Amino acid sequence: MAIEYLAFLIPLLPALAFVITFFFGKKMYSGGALIPIGAIAISCIISILITINLLQNPEEVVHQSFHWFAILNLGILIDPLAGVMLCMVSFVSLLIHIYAVGYMSHDPAKPRYFAETALFTAAMLGVVLSDNILQLFICWELVGLCSYLLIGFWFQKPSAAAAAKKAFLTTRVGDVMFLTGIIILFSSIFTIYNGNLPEGVYVLQFNEIFKLIPELSAMHTTILGSEVSMLTIIALLFFGGAVGKSGQFPLHVWLPDAMEGPTTVSALIHAATMVTAGVYLVARTFPMFMGAPDALIVVAYVGGFTALFASTMGIVMNDIKRVLAFSTISQLGYMMLGLGMGAVVGMEAVGVSMFHLINHAFFKALLFLCAGSVIHSVGTQDMRQMGGVGKVMPITFITMLVASLALAGFGIPGTQIGTSGFFSKDAIIETTYLFGEHTGNYIPYIFGIVAALLTSIYIFRLLFMTFTGKPRTDYGGHESPSSMTGPLSILAVLALFFGALTQTKFYHFLEGTFENSFVHVNIEHLAELGNYHLVHGHHGEPLLILWMPIIVGVAGLLISFLIYYLNVVDMSKIVSRNNVVFKLLYNRYYQHQIFIEIISLHLTYGLSLVGEFIDRKIIDGIIDGISDGTIAIGEIIRKVQTGVVQSYATAVIAGVGLLIILLKLIVEVQ
Repeated sequence: MAIEYLAFLIPLLPALAFVITFFFGKKMYSGGALIPIGAIAISCIISILITINLLQNPEEVVHQSFHWFAILNLGILIDPLAGVMLCMVSFVSLLIHIYAVGYMSHDPAKPRYFAETALFTAAMLGVVLSDNILQLFICWELVGLCSYLLIGFWFQKPSAAAAAKKAFLTTRVGDVMFLTGIIILFSSIFTIYNGNLPEGVYVLQFNEIFKLIPELSAMHTTILGSEVSMLTIIALLFFGGAVGKSGQFPLHVWLPDAMEGPTTVSALIHAATMVTAGVYLVARTFPMFMGAPDALIVVAYVGGFTALFASTMGIVMNDIKRVLAFSTISQLGYMMLGLGMGAVVGMEAVGVSMFHLINHAFFKALLFLCAGSVIHSVGTQDMRQMGGVGKVMPITFITMLVASLALAGFGIPGTQIGTSGFFSKDAIIETTYLFGEHTGNYIPYIFGIVAALLTSIYIFRLLFMTFTGKPRTDYGGHESPSSMTGPLSILAVLALFFGALTQTKFYHFLEGTFENSFVHVNIEHLAELGNYHLVHGHHGEPLLILWMPIIVGVAGLLISFLIYYLNVVDMSKIVSRNNVVFKLLYNRYYQHQIFIEIISLHLTYGLSLVGEFIDRKIIDGIIDGISDGTIAIGEIIRKVQTGVVQSYATAVIAGVGLLIILLKLIVEVQ
């Protein structure tokens, strides 16, 4: 049997593992951890084998479609884009599950944990495999549900329960936009076909959507007096969903609070699964963004600003996991920035962005798992209470150093020497310079390069505060067990060498995503529809531009070294309540107060009180007044019904007499 026919098992096996572990995990070793580990391992093997076959024949993608109901289908699509995502998600999830055996060993709720993480993985694999936008949305919502359960895993803690609700409600804002985009897309397709769909056509399948991009682009509507392409509206609504899931400004506020879950959950959410779903959505629907005027520019600006905005907060956080959370937001901003650069480099933007997504999965999972190793050992997340951890945890320290170098993007331009982050993040920054060179707009480049400086500062600040110097408390740490250090070592190797070994092949492989046996899209034509002017044959950037990311990376390292290792600056004078800038950053630009106290409590709650007053006092008052008046009139009329026969006879005689008199008067008048 060809391995392609087993593709349906990739999400199904983790889903079955969820059922088995949830119901029978308490009776199994380590809470049933071996069931999801085995299931995800098989899914990973199938994913890798299918992707290897796809590498040999990139045009022959795996596509299986089954009729669901009416004009909708259930389908599996494994093309180059889906292939690399499947391998990354399943592999990183597998390592995190293995690591969790040691990390969660003393938690009594292990069966529930491994059941929920198995379902989480199954849902994310379902997102990647979907061949139509509706099926992707269903799996997308399941990912959101699982993230709610995992962030609030320790629900007995009020902070964890609040963080779970915050994540769920914040991402719902984006999800409503995503669903609205699907509804508008469905309605627009019906309009194009005049309600008469060709037989056998599944309207929301990606190949059918891409075929209709020219027609969708030609449809316009008027918003605030301006004519806007319907395709732009749909693409930006899809991007709204991605903003929520991938923590872009302003819907990023849930991500730092998601640290209330176990560290392994943080690694799963912030590295391989949920947060990458939004980036994958934009990449999967990239032809729509390419044909939609201004859509890619919006993606670029939001991504670039998010990268810079989040990094400014990362430099002042003291919770080791929160530093990494803001780092994740920043790096997701880089990925969106890379996709937005499709406005000048076309399809190459998908390769650059997805390459950073894959590399980020490796080094960010490594960073979180190293942080979890430290927390597991020293019993605190506050870096101010650590110091000297590298002496008692050498393996964790070395792997954390590798991950930090990868995040900062250290390497030598023009060579194949460098960490994985160097080959992907620097490529994104170079495309932003190209964008500025050809449009005269260097704002995305400024966003990217300043964020790179701040990235280097906050990650080496974390490294020096945690692992170097003398212990600031009596934490009595120790190295983690091999079940935890093993995955760290594997991820460290990938964080070091994956970028150098795969960059050229990766870009070439991803180029076939929209030109294969399932779908054929002319990116050049779509760029014309979107009014984008693509640049070909670049890579001739000035030497300074090539070296600038490395220069700012080294500068960030030196700044952190001088401040947090040599202590040449007395930070107590800077880190104080009197420092307005520090207060602003430490309080996260008062986003919590703005969203909760102003928008939620005052604005939304105030409007709800007004609505309640109108409903209860005015609308209900009118209805109650009518009903009370009717009842009062009825009470008066009811008194006429006395039940006395003589009264009824008198009334009848009086009535008949009155009629006779009226008739006589009428006759006399005539």
